[in-house]
Amino acid sequence: MTDSNYQAILGLRSIRQTRPEALSVEDLDQIIEAARWTGSSKNTQRWAFVVVTGDQKERLCTAGDFTTPLLNAPVGIALAMAPDGYEFDIGKAAQNIMLAAQAIGVASCPITLHRSAEASQTLGLSEGWQCRYAVSLGYPADTAAAAKFGGRKPRTDVVFAERFNQPF
Repeated sequence: MTDSNYQAILGLRSIRQTRPEALSVEDLDQIIEAARWTGSSKNTQRWAFVVVTGDQKERLCTAGDFTTPLLNAPVGIALAMAPDGYEFDIGKAAQNIMLAAQAIGVASCPITLHRSAEASQTLGLSEGWQCRYAVSLGYPADTAAAAKFGGRKPRTDVVFAERFNQPF
């Protein structure tokens, strides 16, 4: 299959090293629009996207254990979920952010915020809202392009028919 959308999905990689330069307003706006237009359960859109830079980004990084890619990136998007939201929808939005970024030459990396209460407080979220995930964004560093990718497990290890461990 040669479809460019399919190849973009197969080729998506988390890139942890970015240049320090700021993202252009146009690039950031396109990525945000991709997040906004993500499909959600019953089209409820029970999310908010908080763009973080500078000191606020550094404060947010203290809410996770492995946040170096976000700390070193010029910008991040924190994905906040409403009290009656769905983590599945947040994951879809994160993937759209990453695919949109890749399409316009921007590196991205998903970040888990292990202490969601701290993240929520840092972001000033309303009661009941939570933030467990963010995506770092920046133009890829030269070293990022040379990073090796480890591939995937064999299909026989992860794809089954009808029941777990039934060959497909």
